[in-house]
Amino acid sequence: MDHQMFWLAGITLLAATINGALGYGFSSITVPLALLFLSNRVLNPALVIIEVPLNAYVLWVNRAELPGVWRRVFPLIIGLVPGVVTGTLLVSRVSPDWLKLYTFVVLLPLILLQAAGVRRPIQAERSAGLIFGSGIGVLYSVTTISGPPLAIALNNQGFAKKEFRAALGVVRLAESSLTAVAYIYAGLFLKPSFALLPWIVPSVALGVPLGAFLIRQMRSETFRRICMSFDAWVVAFGLSKVIRDVKLIDGNAAYLVLAAVIIIDAFLLYRFFSVHGVVEPAGSAGFSAPEVAEQTSTVPYP
Repeated sequence: MDHQMFWLAGITLLAATINGALGYGFSSITVPLALLFLSNRVLNPALVIIEVPLNAYVLWVNRAELPGVWRRVFPLIIGLVPGVVTGTLLVSRVSPDWLKLYTFVVLLPLILLQAAGVRRPIQAERSAGLIFGSGIGVLYSVTTISGPPLAIALNNQGFAKKEFRAALGVVRLAESSLTAVAYIYAGLFLKPSFALLPWIVPSVALGVPLGAFLIRQMRSETFRRICMSFDAWVVAFGLSKVIRDVKLIDGNAAYLVLAAVIIIDAFLLYRFFSVHGVVEPAGSAGFSAPEVAEQTSTVPYP
């Protein structure tokens, strides 16, 4: 158990660093790796406790943009309520192994879509927000992950960089707070989950400011894209392992899923770097990575 907790501390340090740089990513990195040795019922409540103040911090930093975005994301927040209730019931009743399988199956295509830079703006934003919010509520309360689909949705709708961060902060604070309340009513906050906190909190305290420092030293688009590749490979590995554990596919043939994702992501990486390059673009000298990104109207590849 001790060596697993050391692994958890290292995983959450990496995840918190990414969250400090991008404003999201803590759960989408932590969950796929930690589920290799923990169950959703133990891991999720601990992460929700961490994410409420973490998301509040992200929103506070970007609070100046809140008046311009809250009306647009309000329908999505309303939609979160039934989704969170449904997802909490699933966590409390579904077999841990099958819950892991569903988690990975949902996450993998979302991450690959984000890596591909898919954008299809939706005109009926309010009605779509209610439906999308319900889906996000289920996903978050089951997995504590919502960054990839939220990034796709907000980027699709043309939010500017600071608006993107503020909208992300308010939605994620709402979903983590609602999930915390639902978990309390469902009796999911138990001793094993609280035992994880001493291993997670120091990693978050160190990782978030470290990530904020690192993003100033490199291109934000490149950093995001590398993080997404890592996330896709981790989720694919977890999916392959669970497929073998539940005996949907026997033996090492289950890892063909991982091989397929590596090939797909390698193509997407090649396409990304063909367009964006590997070095800082000419004319950006004197600007930090976030300042360079600020010159564009939207946030590519969040």
